Amino acid sequence: MIVGGKVEDISGKRAKDETVKGLSISIEVDNVKFKGEDIEIKYTYKAKYGGGSEVKIKGTIMAKEEKKTIDNMKKDWEKKKKLPNDYAENLLNVINFAGSSNGTLLARVLNIPAPLTPSRIRLGGEGGASS
Repeated sequence: MIVGGKVEDISGKRAKDETVKGLSISIEVDNVKFKGEDIEIKYTYKAKYGGGSEVKIKGTIMAKEEKKTIDNMKKDWEKKKKLPNDYAENLLNVINFAGSSNGTLLARVLNIPAPLTPSRIRLGGEGGASS
């Protein structure tokens, strides 16, 4: 269960006088640390706009899980640098919400469109994302 999160770094840039066209959002899980029933998940959220503008947010999600769940997650992370699909899907949606809401504030300052995605992230077969 996700119990909290924090933004640790936020940056953005607007390309010189270029028209902003299109939006590509990427979410990376940079690292996962396990300590007892606590999990710390480091992430990077990037919103890249056509024309060169960008919003980038780094943060941490904190979670607590039962030992059995942690053992399965730890095994997958250490072996494949991957989290179980059902857990990853929820995590990506939490990160996407945090990135979109915090990114909107920065986008406003930069005078670029807010990095919003309208639909919920769903993972496909081998960890491929779809929306």
